[in-house]
Amino acid sequence: MSAQPKAALGFIFITLLIDVTGIGIIIPVLPRLISELTGGNLSEASRYGGWLMFAYAIMQFLFSPVLGGLSDQFGRRPVLLLSLFGFGLDYLLLAFAPNIGWLFLGRLLAGVMGASFTTATAYIADISTPGKRARNFGMVGVAFGLGFIIGPVLGGVLGQFGSRVPFLAAAGLTFLNWLYGYLVLPESLAPENRRPFNWRRANPAGSLAQLKKYPVITGLIGSLIFIYIAGYATQSTWTYFTMERFGWDEKWVGYSLGFVGLMVAIVQGGLIGVVVPKLGAERAVYTGLLLYSVGFILFAFASQSWMMFAFIIPYALGGIAGPSLQGIISGQVPPNGQGELQGALTSLISLTSIVGPPLMTNLFAFFTGRSAPLYFPGAPFLMGAVLTLVSVFLAKRSFTRTRSRTS
Repeated sequence: MSAQPKAALGFIFITLLIDVTGIGIIIPVLPRLISELTGGNLSEASRYGGWLMFAYAIMQFLFSPVLGGLSDQFGRRPVLLLSLFGFGLDYLLLAFAPNIGWLFLGRLLAGVMGASFTTATAYIADISTPGKRARNFGMVGVAFGLGFIIGPVLGGVLGQFGSRVPFLAAAGLTFLNWLYGYLVLPESLAPENRRPFNWRRANPAGSLAQLKKYPVITGLIGSLIFIYIAGYATQSTWTYFTMERFGWDEKWVGYSLGFVGLMVAIVQGGLIGVVVPKLGAERAVYTGLLLYSVGFILFAFASQSWMMFAFIIPYALGGIAGPSLQGIISGQVPPNGQGELQGALTSLISLTSIVGPPLMTNLFAFFTGRSAPLYFPGAPFLMGAVLTLVSVFLAKRSFTRTRSRTS
């Protein structure tokens, strides 16, 4: 990779790092803020948490293809800056929310403007050669990992001073991120690779329909759906589960998520570049998904706090699957369609977010509620394991069919 793309990759990496740190800051204290605004217990707060994620997801599903299409016409930089500014406003709304309705309003705004990751991945695709795509997409995972080392730990510490303080810190970081991007982030999409905006292609259904043009992508859609839904077992219930099962406070939740981030950074930043070339993308997908399944099962039946830290290791090793899938998918799309592709994939993720968080948080609430037939707070993780195994089966079938078509 030449010096200029390396520098651009560094710019986008820092942008993502600050963005993810802002997200990570609020995770440990969100259950307490919901409980304060609703007067409910942890089990009841988890239901609200799931529906807040639902509100964000449904707006992102509707608007990500629009912003992805706009980035294909006007470039990645202005769309990325617009989305970052919207996230900053969202955190301010959450910080000063007088009731639960304002939390939902903030999440709706964030969903509309939530194209930062879509545009960032399109940016990476713009500057990556085919042989470097999986490795460069792995840098997104490194940014996530480092952001979730810094963010949750910082949020857990700041949460000791009040449930609103981390949201103010997140707003400050996000506006700092916006300023950084405004001053130094270069445009990645060359004028000759741009295409006019088309409303038909920018609507969610039209955006997803564009995936049918690429056989490998079409075959992997089912697998991706199950992977994303399974992931919400961890994303939407970790804080509630560890507080309920082990009595953790915000500080310990932050430490645990910081360790998750450390492991993700090691896997995505180091192992991806070594393991994927040796295994090949297809085998890396299988290996990663099987490790995810093992991690989910271990989380579900963990009986002591230290186990959660130990079981993070196989779960994080499963992270070799994601960049491998992204590399396969983006390799089927021309440069002037990468924004549209990433917008469609974000819509797909958002579509699963409409299902995943309410499913997992309601499972948690049901099995921890007063009328539960069986007290089992690990139920969402067990569901995650089942869904991941289904994803393995669908991925294998997709790759087999692709080989038979090309032979």
